[in-house]
Amino acid sequence: MADLYDDDNKGKEQEERETDLTKGHSDASNTQKAGKGDNADYEDVCFICRRPESKAGKMFKLPNNICVCNDCMHKTMETVSQFDYQGMLNNPNLQSEIDQLTRQGGFPNISFVNLADLRGDGGIPNKQKLKRKAKKEEGELALQIKDIPAPHKIKASLDEYVVGQEHAKKVISVAVYNHYKRVATGTMDDIEIEKSNMLMIGPTGCGKTYLVKTLARLLDVPLAIADATSLTEAGYIGDDIESVVSKLLAAADNDVEKAERGIIFIDEIDKIAKKKNTNTRDVSGESVQQGMLKLLEGAEVEVPVGANSKNAMVPLATVNTRNILFICGGAFPDLEDIIKERLTKTASIGFNSELKDKYDKDKNILSKVTVEDIRKFGMIPEFIGRLPVIFALEGLSREMMVKILKEPKNAILKQYQKLLELDEVKLEFTDDALEAIAEKAMERDTGARALRSIIEEFMLDIMYEIPKDDNIGKVTITGSYIRGTGGPIIDIRSNQLTGHIEDLKEIPEQQ
Repeated sequence: MADLYDDDNKGKEQEERETDLTKGHSDASNTQKAGKGDNADYEDVCFICRRPESKAGKMFKLPNNICVCNDCMHKTMETVSQFDYQGMLNNPNLQSEIDQLTRQGGFPNISFVNLADLRGDGGIPNKQKLKRKAKKEEGELALQIKDIPAPHKIKASLDEYVVGQEHAKKVISVAVYNHYKRVATGTMDDIEIEKSNMLMIGPTGCGKTYLVKTLARLLDVPLAIADATSLTEAGYIGDDIESVVSKLLAAADNDVEKAERGIIFIDEIDKIAKKKNTNTRDVSGESVQQGMLKLLEGAEVEVPVGANSKNAMVPLATVNTRNILFICGGAFPDLEDIIKERLTKTASIGFNSELKDKYDKDKNILSKVTVEDIRKFGMIPEFIGRLPVIFALEGLSREMMVKILKEPKNAILKQYQKLLELDEVKLEFTDDALEAIAEKAMERDTGARALRSIIEEFMLDIMYEIPKDDNIGKVTITGSYIRGTGGPIIDIRSNQLTGHIEDLKEIPEQQ
């Protein structure tokens, strides 16, 4: 009788276990189905080695959205089987004792990992998920030539936002057009077209970064703007060189295929020039230039997803930089002196001599730059060779400053007029005021950035006082106010209303 009772209990326990297992599997599959709609476009990443599905192969799906690759699963099983202490797992004599301990509530002083604590897509944050590659039909091109705007259209669009810099806009339009033709066609009659990476040289505030930002917005391609000052040689504190591509991958929403057609703008490139007369290791100068050579030329690089440096807890993606357009920009301070020194080398007494101060007042001295000047500045020849398109931007003149204030689509004056429109106040600037602002900006010698700081300074009191008084209808900024010899002209709304009423009263009398 007791044996029958025990058999019944065992049968019930086995049924309960089977039910629990079935329930667990169904819960796991339901969870995966529920998450499939949100994450169908993204690859699974191994919870242990952090490799994506495209590299690691088929994944084992565990409860709570945890995925483990085939290699890691086998390694885990091998490790567990090696630690079979005194044959405990395969000893039939100990099996009954293990069952008894299980019924009594588990093993003493032994705790198992609770999978419920590891929730959240295997511990992978959203920014570290890779998008699946879409299956393309044979012969299908990701980018069509007819979709690429012609150089004159690119320049016309840039003209709406950027004032002046005609040569720079023409060069960048042609280079971008040729680059995306190359991306779209791949090869033409077995002739491989080389990349046209660019190097922009120009004084601070002349519009280098703004030009690239506008260009990427017009072309609707992913753009990453990186700062060369934070880059260091591999193994040192700072950003690795691959982090530049990592930023582009993030801008493309972790879609590798989309990122491989993007633009990377590396600002402050002059800051990684070779350090002169130094005995310490140059970890952020020449070594960074050497590390970027393969990146600029085109190579498959391992890129950390959602992080600046590679480590064991970050998934890696392979990105081919062959079709990524690199644009480098820098102010290159003191480059003018190197150019002047080269140009005035022939200064001597005689018929062909040139005065040493001949080029001192030349505003566009940077337009005469050569590869030799950049090499002398501290850039290595291999690095310059991978940037075939080199052009300079002009320093801003007073006339250009005035145009920047009022002509572009999002001009500074238009921004302030929009701000005051929200308070139902009209803002106007006289031509004399614009000239005065441009004069002050030229004195500061920080380019177009000086314009906003000057206007902020003079608009402070006006922006503070206007919300106090609802009667103010119009504010006119004059040149005398900018120069500090007068004040702005303020028109009161109530006076305008009374004037209109008096005019209406006079109309019947005239009739």
